[in-house]
Amino acid sequence: MSDVITITEAAAFQIKDMMKEHGEESVFLRVGVKGGGCSGLSYGMGFEEEKGEQDIELEQHGIKILIDAESKPILQDVKIDFKQSMMGGGFTIDNPNAIANCGCGSSFRTATNTGTPEEC
Repeated sequence: MSDVITITEAAAFQIKDMMKEHGEESVFLRVGVKGGGCSGLSYGMGFEEEKGEQDIELEQHGIKILIDAESKPILQDVKIDFKQSMMGGGFTIDNPNAIANCGCGSSFRTATNTGTPEEC
């Protein structure tokens, strides 16, 4: 069985750097989905100290990752990367389950989960 999500080496390097910068090297990286955004669903990433009862735990590149059970089917086979350009850098999320994305790229919907769209 493969992991729900894949974090690239570039993204892992950036995440570890952020953890170190904030003095949170022993925390979990939480990746999830919530309702909202132009297309109905939006991604969330942040640091968390404790694993919840319904959380799925993964580890990639030395990073402990938490995904809530509700987000798991929406995040299945998602790839998180970090891209650097002359204008700066940022995380990118490639979700093969998304059937529509908003123009700003931070909101999406799937065939089975449309969420609750908000105005941009």
